[in-house]
Amino acid sequence: MEIQPREKVYVAIGTEWYDGFSTLQWALRKWCSHNITIVILHATNSICKDYVYTPLGKLPTSSVSEQKLKFLEKTEEANRDKILSQYIAFCGKVEAEVIKIEKNEQPLHKQILEIILSFRITKLVMSFAFMKSSSWKSRTAISGSFYVLRHKPDFCELFVICGGRLVFLRGENDEGFVEDDRGFMLAKLKEKNNSFKNWLGKIFPENAANNSPDSPSSSRSNDSSPHQWEKFSQDIEQYVNELLCLHEDEGEINGANAILKENSTALCIPENMDAAERMQVLKSRIQNAQDTIQLNKKQANAAKARREKAEWAISICNTRAVELEDCLNEEVVKNVDLTKELEIRNEELNELQSEMEQKRSKLNSILELQKELSGKLHLSSSAKARAEVRLEKAVRTRAEMVQEIEKLRKHRDVLQRRIEFCREKDAIGKVSKSNGVGFDFREFSAADIVAATEDFSGCLRLKYGGRWTNVYRGRINHITVAVRMYNSANAQTMEDFKTKVKLHSQVRHPNVLAMIGFCSQLNCIVYEYTHNGSLYDALFSTERSCKRKNHPLSWHARIRIAAEICSALGFLHKAKPKPIIHGNLKPSKVLLDRNNIAKINGLKGSCSYDKPNIKSDIQAYGNLVLQLLTGKNWAVKIQTSTAIESLDHLAGEWPMDLAMELCGIAMRCLSENDIVTMPMREINDVRERADLLVANGELFVPVEEDIDVADLSNVPSAFLCPIYQDVMKNPHLAADGFSYELEAIDEWLKTGHDTSPMTNLRLTHKLLTPNHTLRSLIQDWHNKTSATPS
Repeated sequence: MEIQPREKVYVAIGTEWYDGFSTLQWALRKWCSHNITIVILHATNSICKDYVYTPLGKLPTSSVSEQKLKFLEKTEEANRDKILSQYIAFCGKVEAEVIKIEKNEQPLHKQILEIILSFRITKLVMSFAFMKSSSWKSRTAISGSFYVLRHKPDFCELFVICGGRLVFLRGENDEGFVEDDRGFMLAKLKEKNNSFKNWLGKIFPENAANNSPDSPSSSRSNDSSPHQWEKFSQDIEQYVNELLCLHEDEGEINGANAILKENSTALCIPENMDAAERMQVLKSRIQNAQDTIQLNKKQANAAKARREKAEWAISICNTRAVELEDCLNEEVVKNVDLTKELEIRNEELNELQSEMEQKRSKLNSILELQKELSGKLHLSSSAKARAEVRLEKAVRTRAEMVQEIEKLRKHRDVLQRRIEFCREKDAIGKVSKSNGVGFDFREFSAADIVAATEDFSGCLRLKYGGRWTNVYRGRINHITVAVRMYNSANAQTMEDFKTKVKLHSQVRHPNVLAMIGFCSQLNCIVYEYTHNGSLYDALFSTERSCKRKNHPLSWHARIRIAAEICSALGFLHKAKPKPIIHGNLKPSKVLLDRNNIAKINGLKGSCSYDKPNIKSDIQAYGNLVLQLLTGKNWAVKIQTSTAIESLDHLAGEWPMDLAMELCGIAMRCLSENDIVTMPMREINDVRERADLLVANGELFVPVEEDIDVADLSNVPSAFLCPIYQDVMKNPHLAADGFSYELEAIDEWLKTGHDTSPMTNLRLTHKLLTPNHTLRSLIQDWHNKTSATPS
């Protein structure tokens, strides 16, 4: 995957600290969601050839020594680098670069245009005060901004920022306007470049009114408001223009003087002329003298008018100069007040700095104390770590000793387990000899049952589905069995007991829980023992399922269990002379042996052959298949799509075609009139396809391990909970000196017992103490057992 290049945003900022940070902040907010690089274009007032800036003001370069000049250059460069480092730090995580614009003879706005073309800048954010870096004139900065806007290439976007806000440069007629984003005008620039107008701008406001007085007499008005000065500015400008044209009038005056001089030199009349000719010459000369007099009068009147207008202009300018001087004096007074206020602020700043130094000193003391405490903590932690290492070594040594003892019995225990397994299989798998009607079973005495269950010890009482039952685990002839007690309070119950014994004596199926024997004296039936509990425990229970959380039932095992349950129900429904109806099929009635083979439990007996009774088993089977698919106990009827979306992923990656077919079978079983027999053919077809997928290695199936929680002959006895008879995970020491699983002993105490489960003596107190040493030994045993190959 190609990495997209960062887009560069160029930010032009000057020497004003606040303006620079506000401009940077605007750019970072503008492109906060983009992958950008900030390139800072920075221009400063560097040392000029003619003058330098000092704390005393602007001084000529000749008045400063060369050494002082170099020092000022270094100081200026250091301040510049400091400001740039603060700008870069202000960018935070956004990558930032700096391009320094050194001052040269070329104007700054033209340098900016060259930089835009050189770097092909597509986005330029320029501070409005940026152009002031090269000139103190605000109008120069405005005109420079307009120059960049009008001459920049089309591919470059220009954003002008003033005070942290975006402003817009607009042009109307011969004027340019600077407006902010709210439409307020910040500045205005006259495009016509007139030297007198520039001079006049220093005295009068820029936006002079068009209407002006018609004659100099209007200047004698006592109104000296700013609006009156605006009226006078145009007349004064016109007057100056007239002064520029005086050289033409001077030519006319010189011509008139020459004619007058000629006439004056020719006053003498020649003597040889007659009287008529002399009269004609005299008339001509008198006419010329009259014309000359009229011209002189006209020139005198024009000079008088110009003199009056000059006096008017001088008067106006003097009055304005006086007002400006007054304003300047006011500004001087304000500057004095500001200087005093600045001194007060400096004193407050010095006090704050002094207070900050004191706090910094206290902070340094606290940091030193923290460092000392950290050193002590490190030393104590090291000592604790060494003690834990020694304790761990001691625990490991003890565990190794226990492991060595257990290794000596390992082969014997493995062999013993195999012998027990074979005996159980032989005892359960016996069938009748020849007639095929009855099966071998044994009637046990009360003493046999009491001995097998250790006098019905609470430690051997089984807990299924989150509740205690009347079933006990026992051992008869070295075979682990389950003994179920029935109530013997009345004769009707005795009849039910005999019926159950007869029923179980006649039913033998690999997926139906087998009866080994019974005891009429105690009204109990002895069944084969299922080591892995019930299907309810495997799917829903929080107690025994914690033993399965690392090895849950795989999807393949669930399909097999569904097929085994279907086979058992089909066998019962086809029983002769009457079908056998289970009537209460649910996950707690399906038990799992050490190989997770399903065994149906809780048979009630035969009934008349009617479809509603068989239908109840079929519907219960459909609901059980849904529970196998989803790992959830549905309280309401659901749709096929809901079941597919809720597949239990703890079972692995389900083959979707098989899952949908299983879901279809379940929905047909749950329907009212669709099916009246067990779907044995359909479910067997699904099982065969699942076996084929696993055999061909097309889908991964988690390895199903033997989760035998009862056969723990190879486990040290100290690791077993006396109540659960299982390896403890959270052992706690009780007042009787024995360690129990916390959940088991806590439930024992909460049910009202105040005696020891082991000694049956009264407990002195009910406090439980965690046995960390035993827990560590059990953990080490688990680790070594999992690492040892079977």
